Amino acid sequence: MADKHLLQLISRIVEALNQSERRRLLYLCGSLDTDSSIACVKETLKSKVRNYETDHSFLVEILLQMRRYDILRKVFGYSRNQVEKNHAFRKVLPKFRVLMADVSEDMASEDLDSMKFLLSNIVAREKLDKAQNFLDVITELEKLDKVSSEQVDLVEECLTNIGRVDLAKNVKSYKMTVVTSEQHLSQQQRCRAACPNPIRETFHWPQQARQVQTLLTAATNIPSVHTPVQREQNHLTPIDCYTFNTNPRGVCVIIDCVGNDGEMLEHTFRSLHFNVFLHKLLNVDDTLSTLREIFRNRQNQEGDGFVCCIISRGTADYLLATDTFSTGLRLDAVRQLFNAEACPMLAGKPKLFFIQRYSVPEFQPYARTYHRDEDLETDGLSRRDYIPTDADVFWSHCWTDECQLEQRDHHSIYLKSLTKALQTGQIRKTHLVDAHIEVNAAIYNYNASNSRTKYNIDLKHTLRKNLYLY
Repeated sequence: MADKHLLQLISRIVEALNQSERRRLLYLCGSLDTDSSIACVKETLKSKVRNYETDHSFLVEILLQMRRYDILRKVFGYSRNQVEKNHAFRKVLPKFRVLMADVSEDMASEDLDSMKFLLSNIVAREKLDKAQNFLDVITELEKLDKVSSEQVDLVEECLTNIGRVDLAKNVKSYKMTVVTSEQHLSQQQRCRAACPNPIRETFHWPQQARQVQTLLTAATNIPSVHTPVQREQNHLTPIDCYTFNTNPRGVCVIIDCVGNDGEMLEHTFRSLHFNVFLHKLLNVDDTLSTLREIFRNRQNQEGDGFVCCIISRGTADYLLATDTFSTGLRLDAVRQLFNAEACPMLAGKPKLFFIQRYSVPEFQPYARTYHRDEDLETDGLSRRDYIPTDADVFWSHCWTDECQLEQRDHHSIYLKSLTKALQTGQIRKTHLVDAHIEVNAAIYNYNASNSRTKYNIDLKHTLRKNLYLY
């Protein structure tokens, strides 16, 4: 393929793609660069294609995987059927990268948010904030050597924890194929070492190797990673719901650093059969020590779930409690205190967080530091070695301006609607996520009639099953 003609082909292809498609192409080419500009993608593709200069196989398979059949016809004159029937065009791209690109295509924005949530202890926050799609996240994990073509357990675990069982099955299928292929290759190598004569190797193929080949064939019969599978949400059975019938249901800790709505929450969760602990007007140090002490009492370790409610002034990432000058308590740290790694007794159980934050201006922290990341290490694990165990979390975070507290007899619209939704749900036997829709509606209606003081709400969850608190 002449160099000039090659450049023309690449230019026609890249210029016909949108930014999302260019990002996908860049990843399929094996690049860990996130710059998906036209110039960068052209250069990457040119470098890659030079390895296949005897034919168009690489470019054709790239377009096939991206489902740009229109470009295939315009540039190469190939129809979709011609390419799909020609297996020579389906042996170039690494299966791992094809799989990750397909997962990215099938991942909704809320799934991506949940994935970021799970990986917040592995990937730097600024990297996650910049990630626009699943491929950006995977790229960061590859750079950290947490994921590779032979190492996909983390991806499978995260997809399972965010409820994308369909995508997790595709990853598992790939993993089985890779492992079986490696076993097959290893067996062949051992056979060659024992039987250097190629004729003897041909006629005395070991039975164990034939069994491995059978496993490989069986693995390839699992649904293709190229075929989207719908979420399995219908026909719920008891196994689709968390067990929630102990008495008490579990511990509910309420930390009210403002002094307005703690009693209202206490009454609500007592009616839901929780063992409630209400603490008022704590500073940051006392808040952290209170949270850490909850499960020191063995009785508190029993129950089917855990609830944490915090009402506090704060910034985007930190809760200030009653302190005026401090770096505060990081919101992520609150969640980490109760994940399955820090609290093994909560593994597999739902952990619910309801946060009402009254926003104060960002400030430069003083020399004294209250809480550092290393203060939150457990069992000698550093953040670098941290394994994500953030499954079964329901995180509801609402914030509004601090000026709301200047109103006489102020009560949070978010907490009022939350308690009402939970009390109504107790009668109707409503799923927790559905009950939260009523909270969203109440906040929407309030904001529509109050232009100066608005509430913002962020709901994220990694629940694996339906949750009924009643």
